[in-house]
Amino acid sequence: MTMTITSSNLPLQQRHAVVTGASRGIGAAIARQLAHAGAQLTLIGRSHERLDTIAAELQALTQVHIAAVDVTDNAAVQAAMQAAEKALGPIHILVNNAGQATSQPFEKTDFALWQAMLNINLTGTYTCTHAALPSMLRAAAAGTPGRIIHIASTAGLQGYAYVSAYTAAKHGVIGLTKALALELARKNITVNALCPGYTETDIVQTAIDTIVAKTGKTAQQAHDTLAASNPQQRLVQPEEIAQAVVWLCSAGSGSINGQAIAIDGGELAG
Repeated sequence: MTMTITSSNLPLQQRHAVVTGASRGIGAAIARQLAHAGAQLTLIGRSHERLDTIAAELQALTQVHIAAVDVTDNAAVQAAMQAAEKALGPIHILVNNAGQATSQPFEKTDFALWQAMLNINLTGTYTCTHAALPSMLRAAAAGTPGRIIHIASTAGLQGYAYVSAYTAAKHGVIGLTKALALELARKNITVNALCPGYTETDIVQTAIDTIVAKTGKTAQQAHDTLAASNPQQRLVQPEEIAQAVVWLCSAGSGSINGQAIAIDGGELAG
């Protein structure tokens, strides 16, 4: 699954990037952009079959290692990060993208749903960061800057009705971002969060299906309802988030640290 890269114009050449939730949607778009920037990739997701598909697509560009892991399983994540380092060398970039959103009024948000949203969106961010950090610290001490990027949400920056558990979890991710950025500021590692608005992904498709089922709107009407929250009247595209990831990983972004950057067409501007 390898190919020798000879171009001198690849900003992330010889950098090892780990991407969670990498088999589809935003995660797959991030994997593609990082591969085109020259990074070697460890792709983590729950479906081995889907990971195989994206790996087959990218193996002509770079070295790809895959791990079918549930990010809420701490022991499995620890083992996966150790295997990733063994396969491709020290980890330089970690993109915590794995996430899930389930919509329910708060009064119908039972403990199981609450815990599930915190587990996948917040605890999963912790497990992956905690497991990857020792490798990243060693690499950073040896001179290669580290980049930790959490894919959060505008729900980490404001409230949204009917997704209280998801919103609480994403607010937690922003808090973790800021705290960890301060801890690592002198250790050659930056920590930032990207906060997309409604993005053209499976999560938004699920939201559209829920709106259709509960309101009787058509799929297009439901789509337009979500897009209307964006002043540009459109859904964010996964590739836009992926390009922001590459920017944060590049040499010129070294002073960007502890930030929660909204990618929302201006939704939070007003």
